[in-house]
Amino acid sequence: MVSELFAPALYESLFPAGISRYAVGGLLVGLGAVVIYLGTGIPAGASTFLESTLSYVSGQSRFQQYVSSRDWRVVFTLGIVAGAFVYALTFQSGLVSSGLYEPGTTGQLYDVGGFSLWLTDVQPWRLFLGGILVGIGTRIGKGCTSGHGVCGVGSASKTSIVGVITFLIVAIGTAQIVMALGVSP
Repeated sequence: MVSELFAPALYESLFPAGISRYAVGGLLVGLGAVVIYLGTGIPAGASTFLESTLSYVSGQSRFQQYVSSRDWRVVFTLGIVAGAFVYALTFQSGLVSSGLYEPGTTGQLYDVGGFSLWLTDVQPWRLFLGGILVGIGTRIGKGCTSGHGVCGVGSASKTSIVGVITFLIVAIGTAQIVMALGVSP
């Protein structure tokens, strides 16, 4: 029974393109979380960025709790955006190649200023609505998937473990419903 969990056929069916890209990504995310925790003593997570940013312009106590950590949170979030931009300019444009990169399937490449950039075919209203729903979910769940999934589970937080299980059940269920309805980008 246990040996079946480690069977190569299982991994090939779950990860037909291999697991190396996921392993590298997971190691980098974990390393980033460790660096932030060691540098600040605060678990990494992106969901408090808006509130910490509002502490620059609002005197409300709700936002002032982030004054001591708001600067690194801004840098953290800008790093996420900058990392995506650099990735798009290098791997997605074809400037750099790697076996870890596989082109997206729901978008197109466009030539912009001599660079090829991939843009999604997902309708803007769906992206906006998805962002709003994620924002509401992170508020209700008291954190985002990155905070709970990487830092919370990594520190064996019962709340985070329950949260991640809930995220997964809802995400898998939603994906199955959307697929059954035949919805596409």
